[in-house]
Amino acid sequence: MAAPTASIGDNARLRRHYARRAVLGRVGLYVVAVLAALVCAMPFVWSTLTATKLNADLYNPDNNPFLYNQPPTADHVMFLFKNTAFMTFAWNTLWVGLLVVLITLALGIPAAYSIARLNRPWSTPMGIAIFFVYLVPPSLLFLSLSRVVVALGLQDSTWSLVLIYPTITVPVSTWLLIGFLKALPRDIEEQAMVDGYSRLGAMLRTILPLLFPGTVAVVVFAFTLTASEFIYALTFISPTQEKVVSTGVPTELVRGDVFFWQSLQAANIFVAIPIAFVFNLFLARFISGFTMGAVKG
Repeated sequence: MAAPTASIGDNARLRRHYARRAVLGRVGLYVVAVLAALVCAMPFVWSTLTATKLNADLYNPDNNPFLYNQPPTADHVMFLFKNTAFMTFAWNTLWVGLLVVLITLALGIPAAYSIARLNRPWSTPMGIAIFFVYLVPPSLLFLSLSRVVVALGLQDSTWSLVLIYPTITVPVSTWLLIGFLKALPRDIEEQAMVDGYSRLGAMLRTILPLLFPGTVAVVVFAFTLTASEFIYALTFISPTQEKVVSTGVPTELVRGDVFFWQSLQAANIFVAIPIAFVFNLFLARFISGFTMGAVKG
């Protein structure tokens, strides 16, 4: 009777051991996740602290840069909104970004579908060529593109950015969507075509809903690139009322050797938070697109 009793005791100890390991592993995972989140959030925290510090607090090297050594102030944030055209820059960035996103989707989805699904001899070379177009540095193209802008009479207008930015966003967005489309089984649209839909109808009714995660990725990429691009915006636009955030904020808040540092950091926050909010709004749908199966095997 001693052997079975010892065996039961050993099994209980093993269960407790594995239970402790599981708990410790989960705790370690959460600790790493929290540390990673803090590291990622540090730029936002740093910008927030900087934007609300007094000049005497910010520029004193003896003060702790991670704390408020003097009471915080909102004067620099108010300066951004009252003494600069920041709201105009933000509005220009918003509507230019939305138009660029719509153009990118309108051109990128059909191009990616034709390359990924039609099985033509030119599909692979065309996909590689589209990606290589994205690798061309903007610094090599802005002179030639400026002649196109002048020829169309769009110089010093935000419409020039609506024309030019898709040359950057469409190639890489098409490449991204090709990868998403190749991950979707062909059985889905083939079944729809057997049920009587045309290829266009099958794509609209079956492929586009499943392509939503890729569409979200393209939207975030295109809008983020539009909001942060600098060379084209600086080259094609001079009037203050036509500028976007990427060029308007530096030109308004960097005047010679005077940097309005706190207001610059406030502008960073007000631009980054909406983009982060929209991305997190679709984050669950974005992840579910990679985890849920499209066809039961």
